[in-house]
Amino acid sequence: MDIYLDNNATTPLHPEVKKEIKNFLNNYGNPSSMHETGRKVKSKIKKARENVAEFFDAPANDIIFTASGSESNNTVLKSVLFNNYDFTPHIITTNIEHPAVLETARFLEKNGIEVSYLNVNKDGVVTPEQVLKEIKDNTVLVSIMWANNEIGTLQPIREIGEILEDKDILFHSDAVQAAGKIKLSLRKSKLDFASFSGHKIYAPKGIGVLYFKNFEKNKKTLVPLIHGGHQEKGFRASTENTIGIVAIGKACEQLNKEIDDEIKRIKNLRDLFEKKVEKEIDDIIINGKKAPRLPGTSNITFKRVEGESILLRLDLNGIRVSTGSACSTGSLDPSHVLMAISNKAEVAHGSVRFTFGRENTKKDVDRTVKILKKEINTLRKMSPIK
Repeated sequence: MDIYLDNNATTPLHPEVKKEIKNFLNNYGNPSSMHETGRKVKSKIKKARENVAEFFDAPANDIIFTASGSESNNTVLKSVLFNNYDFTPHIITTNIEHPAVLETARFLEKNGIEVSYLNVNKDGVVTPEQVLKEIKDNTVLVSIMWANNEIGTLQPIREIGEILEDKDILFHSDAVQAAGKIKLSLRKSKLDFASFSGHKIYAPKGIGVLYFKNFEKNKKTLVPLIHGGHQEKGFRASTENTIGIVAIGKACEQLNKEIDDEIKRIKNLRDLFEKKVEKEIDDIIINGKKAPRLPGTSNITFKRVEGESILLRLDLNGIRVSTGSACSTGSLDPSHVLMAISNKAEVAHGSVRFTFGRENTKKDVDRTVKILKKEINTLRKMSPIK
């Protein structure tokens, strides 16, 4: 029986989401059509938007459906370029962001935007004081991820929001990894924008969300990334991904019922896993352990072993893990996140990410640790590094 421990890369569909998709498949109407077939679909989109808003504690009118978290991130960041300021605008972000933010920030730099990248501490966290110190007269946007996709560390979003509240600076968070893993209240967060992705919360790929605070009042703050039709209140053109929207609405509805119990259960599994690994395997580092973390994320460096070798050996045993962000797979460069917290390539190259989700059990932990111990011992015997 396969064991899936890569829930930060993507999640399996929730059983209730599968049912919802199957039940919806014959609803082929275009929600922009005025006839009953279109109106029926439009009403389902409305219900889905309400479910998403309730789950994230936000007004339904502030929820914009996109195709992905990456699109939502790009929409916010590229607006700094498209807004045509009469000065050189400045953005603040961190050096451990997802590539959807980092690569977009680098693109903006090439086009004349000033960007500051805050260094995280050894636990993978930035402080509100760092943000405050970096603010300049031309700072227009702060973009800081809520939870890191590789090591799971949580950033002090509410505290950063509080120091920005009395300033004319927009605040965005890539909240893709935080969604569904911890309880989020957008109303309390002080955020102007937040990005989410369906496939991280047991919905399909190809559907995302952009939270846009006080949309009707502030809609001219951002520039649409896609122009064309009137969909999403005229902000995001393209006929709606109706199946994806209905699915993410159902996922949010189910998670709203389950999240309190699941946070405790999954954290217990992660903590048990780390306790067993620490007992059974020597020379390891649990990355970000001392910082507040997502309950299901465990990133471990196994000294004197390559992470890719561990991944492949576990894969042959039916255990699916990751060596970092799935969006960076294919690169031989060490993880930029682990380099940021350790500045040691051997720590970055020897790391494996284990991420637990709603389908994992204690049996998964027991089997994974047993096989992991055996494979680490085998690889260390083969390793030229002693």
